[in-house]
Amino acid sequence: MKKRGLADAAPSQRQLRVAEEVRHVLADLFARTDFRDPELAGEHITVTEVRISPDLKHATAFVARLGRPDVDALLPALKRAMPFLRANVAHALRLKFVPDLSFQPDTALEYATKIDRLLHSPEVERDLEKPR
Repeated sequence: MKKRGLADAAPSQRQLRVAEEVRHVLADLFARTDFRDPELAGEHITVTEVRISPDLKHATAFVARLGRPDVDALLPALKRAMPFLRANVAHALRLKFVPDLSFQPDTALEYATKIDRLLHSPEVERDLEKPR
């Protein structure tokens, strides 16, 4: 029987719980939209998921802009705002170490739309029809 490495292991309950708490804190911060950075001021950003490392020291937040697919344009501004966001996470959560935050665009909705479009294309619908 092979032993699974840390990279292969499913997240622990603690990882899932802390990641969800971080997601809630970040979502609350983005809901207020009161950032000093002019690129983030007034932007509607949603945090769809947070994944955290097994040692709880690194967190990756997957973000999307509401109603717009160009979240990549905000990633540099989010990186600049990371110390502010990390300080707020530290204040809101009681953790021994506050995780370093990184941001990635959430492409799940775009991928789902692409698959839906493919499934409804005439070629695929023809192949999915039941023979009579």
